[in-house]
Formats: sequence, C-alpha cells, structure tokens
Amino acid sequence: MAELFLRGQPLADATGTPFPIEAVLFDKDGTLCISEPMLQTLASARVFHACELLVQRHPELPVSQGDELAQLLQRAYGLSNSAIHPAGATAVGSRSHNLISTATALAQVGLGWPEALELSERVFTATDGLHGQGSVHRPIATAGLHDLMQTLQDAGVVCAVISNDDEAGIEAFLASQNLRSSFQALWSADHNPRKPNPAAVHALCAQLGIQASHCALIGDANSDLRMAQQAGVPVVLGYGAGWSIAPPLDPRFPCLQHWRELQVNAGQHIG
Repeated sequence: MAELFLRGQPLADATGTPFPIEAVLFDKDGTLCISEPMLQTLASARVFHACELLVQRHPELPVSQGDELAQLLQRAYGLSNSAIHPAGATAVGSRSHNLISTATALAQVGLGWPEALELSERVFTATDGLHGQGSVHRPIATAGLHDLMQTLQDAGVVCAVISNDDEAGIEAFLASQNLRSSFQALWSADHNPRKPNPAAVHALCAQLGIQASHCALIGDANSDLRMAQQAGVPVVLGYGAGWSIAPPLDPRFPCLQHWRELQVNAGQHIG
C-alpha cells in the first residue's frame, strides 16, 4: 500500500486519513500522452475525405451541402484550425463513436442512414493509417511521466491503462515510449464494457486482483472522473496539461498540471 499526496497535501478521507492505494489507473490520450497533433491530422483528414466522397457520390448536391457537412463534422470532432477540443468526439470517443458521429453528420445533409454508414466506413478505411504509430505525429509521453512511473514502481504501486483507444494503439504507444513494463494491465475499446461504464473499472481491477476501493484513477475528461467515482474509486484526479485547450473538468475533483505535483509515500500498511 502507498499514500498519494497532491502538492504536498494527502489525498485523504473526511477524517483526514490518507487512502491506502495499491494501483493507479490512467487514461491514455491527454493524460499519459500528448496526442493532439496526431488527432488533429486524423480529424482533418476525415473531414476532407467525407466531403470528397459526398461530392463524388452526389454531384447534384449544392456546394453549400459540402460546406455544411464540413462544419457539422468539425463540431462533432471538436476540430478547429489550431486545436482539438478535449471534450470532443475525437479526443474522448472510440473509433466506433467517431464513425457514428460521421454517419450522423452525413444523414443531416440528406443521405439515408445505410448510405451514410457506408460512406463513413470508407472515410475511416481511408484515414485509419493516420492514427497511432502510422501518424507522422506520434503520441509522446506527457512531461514527467517516466519519473512518476519509476516512483510508483519503487513504492510497489501497480499501474494500468483504461482507454477508449484500441489495444494495439495503447500497446504501440507504451512500446514507443519504453513504458510497457510499467503497466500491468490494459482496458481498451476492444474490451466490453467500455469506458465510461463503471463496470469497465471493476473489470480492470479484477484483472489486477485489486479492489476499486484501493485504487486511484487519473483522467482528462469528466466522463473518466465520474466513472471512477461511480465505481467506488476513492482517489479521482483530473489531468489538465495534455491539450492546448484546458479540458473543462468538474471542479469537484482535484486536478494536476504536471506529474511532479503528485507525490507517493510508500510503506502504508493496513492493520
């Protein structure tokens, strides 16, 4: 067991007793890694291909329909000229979530649902190579992460990833940053149930053989934080430094901006 401190203050219960922590569960994009340049490129390519396919399939449509589609997709993806919004579908949603968002936008400009789904599948097939290690903008670890991982390992704290990326994407990121040995388990979009279902936390904890009541969870989205709270995780922390736009995190949850703000005290024992 270990105790966690945020900026020197113990993360404790109402009586001031620090919570004994055996494991820390981390979100991936925007928490473990800076993935915004990659995701911005990916989302931009999806918008471009969707508009191109719409024009090719329906040349009779006015130009304004293509412009409307681009605007709908940009809003759904959380895409702007200079950033990805950390609460948009590209940042927090799985591939299937984003595909459905794309099909919905195509339906809104007049396509029937079967055709909208078909074109969305074609868009994603054309752009999937821009995600993960196929991107020229590969995700990199957030500042100070390696030092924190070593500190947690030295304290005997187990670490795991819970993400809506697929398992291959998580594995590729960890391997590229020499972090794979720091994580004992993964829960991805390939698993069921997915985030933000609290049962995903319970399933990951079962893999680890650790109760949720002895875990901490750190994420960059309110869906992460509320999921953890509903799952009975006692230490729930927001991480705000993974995006160029600060994520709109619920102020009820403590938030850190750099991993050095989190300290670990090893050797806590339960009597």
